[in-house]
Amino acid sequence: MRSFAAANLLFALVSAFAVPPAAAGAGNTSTPDERRVWMTVGERRFSIKLADNEAARSFFELLPLTLDMPDLNGNEKHVKLAKALPANASRPGMIHNGDLMLWGSDTLVVFYLTFSSPYSYTRIGRIDEPEALPQVLGRGDARIVFTKQ
Repeated sequence: MRSFAAANLLFALVSAFAVPPAAAGAGNTSTPDERRVWMTVGERRFSIKLADNEAARSFFELLPLTLDMPDLNGNEKHVKLAKALPANASRPGMIHNGDLMLWGSDTLVVFYLTFSSPYSYTRIGRIDEPEALPQVLGRGDARIVFTKQ
């Protein structure tokens, strides 16, 4: 009788901590607040953590995207998207190097400097380790590729 009880206990413990087969092979299907995409400029690749909102989810569905983004004000790259995204703008006050934002409902903006701003944006995501962005993006146009992997 003891071995039967021990076997049931062992089965219960294994079942409680087992990873379902579908989850084990899920790949890049993290939860929305952990969803990441990639931004490539020339030979440099940056990871982006997407925001947990409708605009970021809609942006994710557009990928892959190759965009020629002109410079604006010596602190950002911007481009009008072919499709408007759901906007829920607010005034962040401070823009940070590495912010990926939506201005209006159809203009994607990659910020490569930190500064204060009175404008309203919808957050799309945040570029991980953005320290190299000023040198990589610099002034002038940049071809930027956004991908899911």
